[in-house]
Amino acid sequence: MDLLESVFQGQDAETPPLDDVLLFRRTAQRSVLKGCPETVIPLGATHAYPRDSPPGCALATGRASRDRIDSTTLRWWAGGTKERARCITAYGMHSIMVVPLRARGVTLGMVFLARHRRTDPFDDDLFLAEELAARAALCVDNARRYTRERSVALALQRSLLPHHAPRQAAVEVASRYLPAHSRAGIGGDWFDVIPLSGARVALVAGDVVGHGIRASATMGRLRTAVRTLADIDLTPDELLTQLDDIVLRMDREASTDNGSDPVDENAGEVGATCLYAVYDPVSRHCSMARAGHPPPALATPDGRVDLLDVPAGPPLGVGGLPFEDAEFDLQEGSVLALYTDGLVEARDRDPDVGYTLLRETLTSPGDSLEETCDTVVRRLLTDGHADDAALLLARTRALGPDRVATWDLASDPTVVASARELASAQVSAWDLGDAAFVTELVVSELVTNAIRYGAPPVRLRLIRDTTLICEVSDGSNTAPHLRRARIFDEGGRGLLIIAQLTERWGSRHTGTGKTIWTEQPLPVPA
Repeated sequence: MDLLESVFQGQDAETPPLDDVLLFRRTAQRSVLKGCPETVIPLGATHAYPRDSPPGCALATGRASRDRIDSTTLRWWAGGTKERARCITAYGMHSIMVVPLRARGVTLGMVFLARHRRTDPFDDDLFLAEELAARAALCVDNARRYTRERSVALALQRSLLPHHAPRQAAVEVASRYLPAHSRAGIGGDWFDVIPLSGARVALVAGDVVGHGIRASATMGRLRTAVRTLADIDLTPDELLTQLDDIVLRMDREASTDNGSDPVDENAGEVGATCLYAVYDPVSRHCSMARAGHPPPALATPDGRVDLLDVPAGPPLGVGGLPFEDAEFDLQEGSVLALYTDGLVEARDRDPDVGYTLLRETLTSPGDSLEETCDTVVRRLLTDGHADDAALLLARTRALGPDRVATWDLASDPTVVASARELASAQVSAWDLGDAAFVTELVVSELVTNAIRYGAPPVRLRLIRDTTLICEVSDGSNTAPHLRRARIFDEGGRGLLIIAQLTERWGSRHTGTGKTIWTEQPLPVPA
């Protein structure tokens, strides 16, 4: 059996290639003689037939042929290869059938059947050979389609997963994604690291129910939704509630596409689990919530490893049930492990055994998180694991008092000048004098707005991270927004100027009001 080389390259062609030479790859061979000595082409090797040879003609017409080999036809069957001609003559091959492999209108290759031990030629065997070739072609095409879908799903999933850690100083991260080595195909496992305002970071792990391209596409939509919801600084339980609504809408869309009742909320086409955590390196506080996802593991610097008690919550797509936040204070240097169920669960292993192995492995981490990731994967995943597995390790860092400055301000317009002076002095103390002008302007505008339009208490905070962060908090829930000031307006231009002079700016709601923040690049040392 020879398959066209174009088939291995994922190409479809209802007609054979137009090249003068047809390239094949030897895929299978069998003989009545041990070791199949009649063939000169080893398994997996590529070889060629001229287009005007009997195999080329059969491939072009799509019809099987039966021929007797004599001195006249030998050169055609040999395909111009002396070694092939020698074997045909040496073993006395006298009758050959060549049958095209075609499935679903696609030409895949050829099947050659040669007779040499019996003297009678092929006679009424052509119909049987065509039937066998048709069945074989269908099996080959199914395997080819599965392989192609798996490759597309894997490429899609890898393109959606983060390729490098984003710029942030809250945690050191390392990750692994291991696709399944089973016929189940690629699933919808994912993880993410999302920088947030105030030097915080969000850590995400999720798993979409199902396999294949649909699961990978759904994963991409959910990952985008999580990033969008994270940008507006929702708490973990609120974010999962919004994500649950998104999955319900996706479920209704899938049900409608499949002809189901569009109001049937239990169609079950789309489902997922998710764990969302937010870590603040200033307070070393971490809040998290999960939707039917495995609990995270925490390894502390003293060698203790625990599965954190985070309320499980329902899987995404159930609807109508609440999610709960869990709050933790983490030591600097702790390692937080987020993972999907494919890492700890296996067909031949109890889940509790997987959790125990995970805790034991994290008890003695390697010199680096990358080494620890490799060790965890090596110990927990067996060859041929049936489900995808994703692992995200994050080692916490802390921003000490020398990198954070906080002032409580009176709700009085006269305090704006003092706020500018405090900010300018702190920037100079950090040896960031080139950022003083922009920082004074930002502080002046934000503090003025907080006093004029907000409510007490007013607080100013500067953070030296990978960027210089300025935050002004007040007790009002009213969020600011950019507007275009008219020519004779005496106000309305402050936020526009801030947006032009800083890298990023935004607002987030807090338990007591809101915080307006800006980020500006650190000056480059001379």
